[in-house]
Amino acid sequence: MQYDTAQTEPEDGAGIVAGPQPLAGTDRGWRLIGMAGVYRAIFRASIAVMLQYRIALLIWMLAHITEPLIHLVVWTTVAGSGRVAGYAAADFAAYYIALFIVNHATFTWIIYEYEFEIREGRLSAKLLKPLTPMHMYLADNISWKLLSTTVTLPVAALLTWHFRPEFHPVGLEIALFVPALALAFGVRWLLEYTLALAAFWTTRVAACNSVYHLVFWFLAGMVAPNALLPDWLQAVAAVLPFRWLLAFPIEVLLGRLETAAILQGLLIQCLWLGLAYGLHRFVWAVGVRRYSAVGA
Repeated sequence: MQYDTAQTEPEDGAGIVAGPQPLAGTDRGWRLIGMAGVYRAIFRASIAVMLQYRIALLIWMLAHITEPLIHLVVWTTVAGSGRVAGYAAADFAAYYIALFIVNHATFTWIIYEYEFEIREGRLSAKLLKPLTPMHMYLADNISWKLLSTTVTLPVAALLTWHFRPEFHPVGLEIALFVPALALAFGVRWLLEYTLALAAFWTTRVAACNSVYHLVFWFLAGMVAPNALLPDWLQAVAAVLPFRWLLAFPIEVLLGRLETAAILQGLLIQCLWLGLAYGLHRFVWAVGVRRYSAVGA
């Protein structure tokens, strides 16, 4: 760390010389380095815990694989040798294999976990730590994905071999897919974390989760590609954030959007990221005060 060795006299004239002061701008760099160290420690701890529950990890992975696989089989069967809204059977196969990968990279389970943390009093201990609990949950989420990728990628390769999907991306679209995927994860994480904070006010968060996921399954492109929805429902999906969490990065990867449409979608994702962050900060500030007010 760099220091300014100039000595200064205190204003009260006591003659005590101040110690060396950090140069302006160096604190931020040290905070980033410290944060990286904290995340590494949480990654190691999370992976160690997950490896102790290998059967549970396997069950989670099977559940994660089953849903897109069912949709894939249904829609490829419906398409047969024809087309549905411009999708042939090979196109549906490509869509749901891409969905499997994108959903794995963006999904969270914080909605289900937060209510339990509050009800059991576990959140109180996390609030005493120098980092907000979100950092711990985020690192835990990323750790699980890094570990489960060892299963996700071979399964995706096996599905590709069996269903013979048709992918048509070019180099630029593949490059733009990376920020689209990162922004989709950021927006989804902040939105679902903010929804989980409803547990500060109610013990019936499960009902909110059910409504959220019902809307998500239809408008994010889980049940069917957005192109198969009625025009008015496609318009609703474009206005709400759900399309940008799943369907948009999938369409970018599959080469179904022009470059101008991709850039416009990235801008919309950035706008939703800013809105979701602002909403999260507001709900967290109000919710944590309420939680402390009841003796946590």
